[in-house]
Amino acid sequence: MNKETSYPAQFYSKVDNEKIQCNLCPRHCQLKDNTRGFCFVRKREGDQMVLTTYGRSSGFCIDPIEKKPLNHFHPGTSVLSFGTAGCNLGCQFCQNWDISKSKEMDKLMHKASPKQIAKTAKHYGCTSVAFTYNDPVIFFEYAKDVGDECHKLGIKTVAVSAGYITEEARGPFFSFIDAVNIDLKAFTQSFYKKICMSNLNPVLDTLKYLIHETSVWTEITTLLIPDLNDSEDELNELCKWIRTELGQDVPLHFSAFHPDFRMMNKPATPLKTLLKAHSIAKNHGIKYVYTGNVHHVETDTTYCPKCNHELIIRNWYNIKSISLNNNGKCSKCSFKINGHFETFGNWGNKRLPVSVCK
Repeated sequence: MNKETSYPAQFYSKVDNEKIQCNLCPRHCQLKDNTRGFCFVRKREGDQMVLTTYGRSSGFCIDPIEKKPLNHFHPGTSVLSFGTAGCNLGCQFCQNWDISKSKEMDKLMHKASPKQIAKTAKHYGCTSVAFTYNDPVIFFEYAKDVGDECHKLGIKTVAVSAGYITEEARGPFFSFIDAVNIDLKAFTQSFYKKICMSNLNPVLDTLKYLIHETSVWTEITTLLIPDLNDSEDELNELCKWIRTELGQDVPLHFSAFHPDFRMMNKPATPLKTLLKAHSIAKNHGIKYVYTGNVHHVETDTTYCPKCNHELIIRNWYNIKSISLNNNGKCSKCSFKINGHFETFGNWGNKRLPVSVCK
C-alpha cells in the first residue's frame, strides 16, 4: 500500500478548541484531530488540514477531448486524463465508484509530480490535461500545482466537476482552469439531497459564476436517469434556467444512464428520452445541444445556429468532417460559433493508458 501524503491544505478555519472546519466545499466538515472529511482525502492533523492524495493518481490515460465531454474546446485534440480518489458527493449512480468512493489508498498506484504530468502531456502531444474520474475540487492543491506546470509548457487545463464548491474556494480553483464540464445532476433539490447527499443551489451558483465572472470555457452535462430526473417538467425548468441565467450559447449534453454502483435497479436510459430532452432544449433556444453515451450521429453533430449547416460531424468520438475555420466561423454563412477552435486534432476515439515521464 502506498503511504499517504500529508500535504498542507488550504481553506479551513478554527471552530473551537476541538474542531477545525473545512471551507473548500459546502459540506463544511468539522474535524477533530486525526479525523477526515466526507471526501475522505482531506484530513486534520494537529491544528492543520492536509491533503492525503497529493502526488498520487489512480492512473493516466490519453482520451479525445470530446469524452469529457467538451465539444467546443479544441475539437479532435487529445487530453491526458487523471484523477485521485474520494469525492465530496455521495451519488448512488456513480459511474466511477471504484475510484471516487474508494477509501483504500492502494487504489493510487501511480506517483507523479506536477512537473512529470505536464512533461508527459507535452511528450505525447496532448493539447490539455484533464482533472477527472473523481472530482478535482477535493484535490485542489495538487490540481493547482499541475495546472501551473502545464501552463508553463503551453498546455491547457480541463476540469470535470460537479461544481460543488464554496464561494471562498471558487475563485482560486477556477483561476488555473481553462475549460470545465459541470455535471448538473438534476434540477431538483430533492434529487440532490436524496440521491447525491448534497444540495443544488451551490452548483447553480458555480455555473453563474463561471459564465458571468470568468473566461473559463464551460459546458454542462446532465445524466438522465429514468423516472428520477427525466420528466418533461423538470427538463423544461432546467432548460429555462440555463437560457435565462446562463444564456443560449452554453453547450448542453444529455447523457444516457447505465446501471451501476448502488443503482442497479434502474434500466438504461432509452434513446427516445435523450432525443426528447434534446428537442426540449432546442425549443428553449439553446443553440448547442448534444447526446452522450449513445451512438447517434445527428445529435452528436455541431450545427450552425444561423444556417443549420453541419459544422462538426462526429461518429462516437471520431470527427468525420469539419466545416468551421479556426476563427470559429461557419464556412457557409460566417456565423461565429462560441468556443475555442484555434486548433483541431485527429485523435479519434482512441484510449491510450500511459505512464508518466521520469
